[in-house]
Amino acid sequence: MRQAEGTARDPSHGAPFPFARAMAFGLGVLRLAPRDFWSMTPRELFYAAEGVYGKAPGAPSRAALDELMRRFPDSAGST
Repeated sequence: MRQAEGTARDPSHGAPFPFARAMAFGLGVLRLAPRDFWSMTPRELFYAAEGVYGKAPGAPSRAALDELMRRFPDSAGST
């Protein structure tokens, strides 16, 4: 399998790290100097993105999921 350009595979997660997107955000949106961007940890970059875009919504609770399933049941005739 060929790896996409601008990515690196993280063996613990199996998904490539999106270097191209991270660089576009750090250098383009945050307007960091390359030296500052490359000195950041991925966690610092994540929190910087959260500061700009807000916190990502989490998964619904089990109670919320149960309520949605009650309100919108799967019908036998749908495919």
